[in-house]
Amino acid sequence: MKKRKQLTKKSAIVGLCVALIFTIVIVYIGINGMWLDNRGLYKLLPWIPTTNVEGDNWPKSISLGLDLKGGVYVEYEAKITEELKGADFDLLLNSTIDVISNRLTDKGYPEATVVQLGSSGIRVEIPDVQDPNAILDLIGSPAKLEFLDPDGNVFMEGKHLKTAVEGKDENFNPAINFVLTDEGQKIFAEVTSKNIGKNLSIHLDGEELMSPTVQVPITGGTGIITGLGTEERAKTIATQIQSGALPLEITQQKVDTISATLGIDALAKATKAMALGIVLVMLIMILRYRVSGLVASWALIIYVALLFFLIAVIPGIQLTLPGIAGVVLSIGMAVDANVIIFERIGEELEISRPLKFAISIGFKNAMSAIIDSNVTTIIAAVVLFIFSTGSLKGFAITLFLGIVTSMFTALIISKFLLTRISTIFYVKNLYTSKKLVMVEEV
Repeated sequence: MKKRKQLTKKSAIVGLCVALIFTIVIVYIGINGMWLDNRGLYKLLPWIPTTNVEGDNWPKSISLGLDLKGGVYVEYEAKITEELKGADFDLLLNSTIDVISNRLTDKGYPEATVVQLGSSGIRVEIPDVQDPNAILDLIGSPAKLEFLDPDGNVFMEGKHLKTAVEGKDENFNPAINFVLTDEGQKIFAEVTSKNIGKNLSIHLDGEELMSPTVQVPITGGTGIITGLGTEERAKTIATQIQSGALPLEITQQKVDTISATLGIDALAKATKAMALGIVLVMLIMILRYRVSGLVASWALIIYVALLFFLIAVIPGIQLTLPGIAGVVLSIGMAVDANVIIFERIGEELEISRPLKFAISIGFKNAMSAIIDSNVTTIIAAVVLFIFSTGSLKGFAITLFLGIVTSMFTALIISKFLLTRISTIFYVKNLYTSKKLVMVEEV
């Protein structure tokens, strides 16, 4: 059997220096930020997902929920229209959610979340909203666009438009320029050819926008909608047309507006509380477990930096107050793992085991208990994520990430640091507060 290579003081010092540099770098990035675009970290590590917002850095790229950033929270009840009775309601509900999400994204709210609520509800959360009423109009309007012939028959709808963008007419009034699909182009050319000198009208949600007279057949597949009033209305209608009409009729049930000032205040208090908690935990660990506690504190710093890095770069994660609670809970789990390990090491040292052997056996004996407790928590987090909604999902996600990260730092990082420090400083009393029988190590 091949003998395992002994760790020397020189290699232990090198390992600790590398770990220290890694810690300083990751903490520096976390505090000061580093470009997460193709000019910085992403260029060095192209596999890292980013927020794709040029100029964002790590702290700023963490997406905050409504309770921390402020915004609008809306609940809608969806019901099927008469003309669609008998259709698949769940499919139409998913389509409605997609349409609302597209409208908000096109309007400049990519962080908005739109999810199903119960069997027929829709919950919309939009952070950092300046004009709540305008957003509610954007979401709630069906945006059913219809083109009517001189007899009042609908011959074309919004689905026949490929693109619709806000622009100006020949008099520089707000308008919408549109491009038709291939099918729409054929229909429009045919109808305009048959109705020279007659009026065709364009309606939005039953309201007539314009009723122009056909001068010549329109075969180019493009057109313009005027009579929209303000530029803001033109932009809103263009966004609605581009994203499509709502398949279902939605009724507003609840609206909450959260002040950005309250959100910032909550974030500041939560951050201070978390920082204070981490410092107190580190002090207690150092007083109780001495050098081992110092190692646990070092690993805890790496853990916090890694966790917030993951929250920043993984798409779709929003940090909320319950999410911060999940982070704090996972910090407790991380410290708990170290406590189990250090108690096992202390027990081995009490019976006069050599220091390196005590550390090895301590980690080995503690591993099953740590894995069991963490796996059960991971299962609970997964179940909570699947069956919960809203802020509870944020709690479940941060708890899951925190537990996985804490297992890595407790079982890998802590062991790496402790084995190397013990190679340099091998006085047993430095690693436990238990009373030891002094036996000379061989």
